[in-house]
Amino acid sequence: MTDDRQQDMDIARQRCFNHQQREAVARCPVCERFFCRECITEHDDRVICVACLHALMAARKPTRSIVRHGKTAAQCLAAFLLLWLLFFSIGQLLLRIPGSFHEGTLWNEWWD
Repeated sequence: MTDDRQQDMDIARQRCFNHQQREAVARCPVCERFFCRECITEHDDRVICVACLHALMAARKPTRSIVRHGKTAAQCLAAFLLLWLLFFSIGQLLLRIPGSFHEGTLWNEWWD
């Protein structure tokens, strides 16, 4: 028998690692245990068990969170600088208004 046919025969006789009453449909390439349809999932174009998937995600998490926090910090800094520039520009515009406008001499002419 070929290796593929032997492996198919092994799967047909195997039971799920988590549910002994169910027959196995796949073997996890990481832990090499057999699992039923409910205990196995597809990730990155390969079939993997849930426990190995959780371990894989836990190993990747710190690098993702550092990048995510860096992006968030950069966005907050950019928003702060943009708002500061906006309020600074408004302040400069208000400072350029002549004093006669504040005394009521300039704008009263417009309304009369």
